Amino acid sequence: MTVSIKHNLEFVTEFNENHPVAKQLLSLPHDFQVTMLESMLKELMAPRLSSILDEVNAGSSYAVLKVVQ
Repeated sequence: MTVSIKHNLEFVTEFNENHPVAKQLLSLPHDFQVTMLESMLKELMAPRLSSILDEVNAGSSYAVLKVVQ
């Protein structure tokens, strides 16, 4: 039997509100901003974390750390 515990890591993205691209993003609804940033973060980081997770999980007999996309 497997039981999962979901972690709640919090990331913060800081924007220069005077930059044209930042202005565009900041003009979007907050929920859309968060969804877009989380999606980008997962897309960019998940593949790079694979080797780190393999190392962390090597020889583990009781728990496995995974990235959920």
